[in-house]
Amino acid sequence: MTLRRLSCSPAAPPLEDDNLLAEILLRLPPLPSSLPRASAVSRRWRSLASDPRFSRRFRAHHRRNSPHLGCFVNDFRNVLFQPALQAPNRIPPCRFALPIDQDDHFRPLGCRHGLVLILHLSRNQLLVWEPVTGDQYRLDIPPGSGDTVSAAVLRPAGDGRYFQVVLIGTNGMHLGCASVYSSETGLWGNLTTAPCVYPGMPAVMVGDSLYWVVVGRPFGILEFDLGVGGPCIIPMPEDSNAVEICDMWLIRAEGGGLGFLVLSGFSLQLWKRQTNCDGVASWVLGRTIALDKLLPINSDDEHIPLILGYAEDNNAVFVWTSSGVFMVRLESLQFQKFFESEYWYKYYPFEGVYTAGTSSVRI
Repeated sequence: MTLRRLSCSPAAPPLEDDNLLAEILLRLPPLPSSLPRASAVSRRWRSLASDPRFSRRFRAHHRRNSPHLGCFVNDFRNVLFQPALQAPNRIPPCRFALPIDQDDHFRPLGCRHGLVLILHLSRNQLLVWEPVTGDQYRLDIPPGSGDTVSAAVLRPAGDGRYFQVVLIGTNGMHLGCASVYSSETGLWGNLTTAPCVYPGMPAVMVGDSLYWVVVGRPFGILEFDLGVGGPCIIPMPEDSNAVEICDMWLIRAEGGGLGFLVLSGFSLQLWKRQTNCDGVASWVLGRTIALDKLLPINSDDEHIPLILGYAEDNNAVFVWTSSGVFMVRLESLQFQKFFESEYWYKYYPFEGVYTAGTSSVRI
């Protein structure tokens, strides 16, 4: 019997397989410098890394562990982007510029999943903006939403193509309403009854629910479950009713679940909502952080700290002090001086995956 050698084409080296190379590049760190550095290897790598379809995959792959790129700062006149990262990952402020007309009136409402939500008061519209791509979407506020609007933007889990906006409208101090917009259908849902929420604090997203602080005494928390599609009210920690609303913040608790932050002088109290074996939920006080011992500040200073914002994916709070604005990571207690300012403004942390390019928008 004669043995014949089977002939087959040799396997391509791993990095010459486009599909395998794409999977490798997909797992690069989600930093602004990652894809530009990969593009410098060869023309083939540059072609793949700069492909718009791959860029979308890269952003979607890292959406749940996005770095904190910076903050949009509202100084009551403009919305300015303040970068958080150092070179080579620093994003120039002009890349995320928001040119506006001098007579326009607008207010940022929050950032999430690489999107920025802005209330355009002059047009009675909401603007959803994706700074990385420059895409923008205008939504007319539904009639009957009230005089004051709070809202939050998000992308449904596992879907980078569509977004949702949850709107909470207020007419006076006691009557509110809620509605959900889906970009997939292009429609607002029916208005439902909801309590009035504090417009000075963006919502926090924990799991499939959004949470706002309810105004009035005693304070409460509005939970809007996106799975169920309705609002309900849960109580705050008992001690919080003695605290001014500007000294509290809703956060993600360490280890998961809803958390609550209370600033008392130079101390940060971290509370967590827990459920016992009988299904009864209650608030439990966790850590207390002494800011005057953690940060390079003087506790004898007459100016007490203020909470300016919260980055939910990085679990970091922004604190104004007379020495500047600090970003404090609540789990590791690492901090960095973010901004040198004797004035305090609202900070809207922007967490996302930036791929090279220039984007600007006029509202």
